[in-house]
Amino acid sequence: MPRIAGINIPENKHIEVALTYIFGIGRSLAKSILAQAQIKPEKKASELTTQEVSQLKDIIEKKYKVEGELKREIMMNIKRLKDVGSWRGIRHIKGLPVRGQRTRTNTRTVRGNVRKTVGSGRKPAATPT
Repeated sequence: MPRIAGINIPENKHIEVALTYIFGIGRSLAKSILAQAQIKPEKKASELTTQEVSQLKDIIEKKYKVEGELKREIMMNIKRLKDVGSWRGIRHIKGLPVRGQRTRTNTRTVRGNVRKTVGSGRKPAATPT
């Protein structure tokens, strides 16, 4: 398994798709990286030579923020919003949607499956008296 940016990329996939296993690299960025390295996107990851793998490593490490460095930057941006006390920072603190989504319904993904209204949620079984 080739190891790029601290991630073992799968051998049985095309290199264009295998690069997307690295956090911060999508399909379009993978295509541009392969164009810079002059590697065909249809090539399987297992077919790469060590020279091609090292070339990909160099391009990714020098030009792009990926994995830990990118995650750290995202966390610092959110922390800055919280410290400043901006609207988005307050929404992050409260665990609510940040980008203007409606909250009357459909916020289960951000809050988790929290049921705050009276009508929703399961009622305990009635005990006979």
